Amino acid sequence: MYAIVKTGGKQYRVERGQTLLVERLAGEEGSSVALEPVLYRSDDAVFDQAGLKKVKVTAKILAHERGEKLRVFKFKPKRGYKRRTGHRQELTRIEVIDIAMGGASKATAAKTSAKPVAARSHDEPSSAGKQTKPARARPAAKAATAKSGTAESATAKSPKKGATDTHEEASSGS
Repeated sequence: MYAIVKTGGKQYRVERGQTLLVERLAGEEGSSVALEPVLYRSDDAVFDQAGLKKVKVTAKILAHERGEKLRVFKFKPKRGYKRRTGHRQELTRIEVIDIAMGGASKATAAKTSAKPVAARSHDEPSSAGKQTKPARARPAAKAATAKSGTAESATAKSPKKGATDTHEEASSGS
């Protein structure tokens, strides 16, 4: 059983009893802190939002430390420009105490994670979307008939067709 947690903008794969260095966490040494799970894996994988709300990952703060010094050296040749600086990252050493699926057994957790996938209500919005499409098409059809006018536009179209028919007959006859 393990979990992937997110802290300090990074993700870590953690197991019970594991110690690791993470970005500085607010809290006293010896206090416990809850970590945000991204994935929980035991018999089944849980990575949906509803299932992850039930997962509790607790860790104990062992110590606040500083990382190793990184040297930053800036240099521009032929100009006499040299700058040397350093940086030490603030870190916290934690030990994962417990990874638990809170309040539900593994069987019910699997059922709850399967329910949102199986009982999706995508049919209702899609059928509602189909009902709104003809309603949108009707005003457009009314607007098209209003723009085309009355019988004048219909008669204007028919002589053009007749003209091309006579032109085709005239060209085929010669």
